[in-house]
Amino acid sequence: MMEGGANEVRYKIAEFLLKRMHEDKLLTEEEWEKIRVLNVKTFSPELAKVYL
Repeated sequence: MMEGGANEVRYKIAEFLLKRMHEDKLLTEEEWEKIRVLNVKTFSPELAKVYL
């Protein structure tokens, strides 16, 4: 359970940073969506169905 919680936190941090990069126009819409999908696969958050 601890690892799942840690992955959740890592995922949320990655999503926060990714969103900021998108808002600052450092990523296109297409890049943003592709990376979001990769983040779910990488971090395997417990609530993955909710995030995508």
